[in-house]
Amino acid sequence: MSTVSVLRSRSVTAMLGGLALLVSSASVATDISVALGHSADSTMTYRVGLQFPWQQSWFDSDIGRLSGYWTLGYTYWESDNTVNTHSLSASPVLTYEFGSANAVVQPFVEAGIGLAAFSRNKLEDRDLGSSVNFEDRFGVGIRFYQRHTIGIQALHYSNAGISSNNAGIESYNAYYRFNF
Repeated sequence: MSTVSVLRSRSVTAMLGGLALLVSSASVATDISVALGHSADSTMTYRVGLQFPWQQSWFDSDIGRLSGYWTLGYTYWESDNTVNTHSLSASPVLTYEFGSANAVVQPFVEAGIGLAAFSRNKLEDRDLGSSVNFEDRFGVGIRFYQRHTIGIQALHYSNAGISSNNAGIESYNAYYRFNF
């Protein structure tokens, strides 16, 4: 077995182990999300995630408050021309929620920077330069009845110039999140 085959086998095993951990954590997760999107190269993305809201908020006022959550995500990158790719990510996300804390409808904006591990360092024609990349996100959404959330996000993945190749890739998605 070649070194490349062993490394691929280990990365697939690590991805499957991470997915198993992600799924097994669902019993203690506060929120679960599903998202459908596409990249700038029109690669379809399918994402599932777990969110763990922080119990702290700052700058509470009649206008809103700053809060956040931790998120763990699995993304399947469906490629038309090359091998499909998988990624696992973890990130803290800051959220500014508008309106009172108990409002029936609550709009928000969010942003975060985390890490993502890809099953391979190439997506379509892009050489990410590394299987480990940063995940930057910006999103807007609306929360209903403190349990249902719909939103849109832009996620950017790149290695921030750590590797000589750094094509980066974006995923734009719409998501639904449910609070248990």
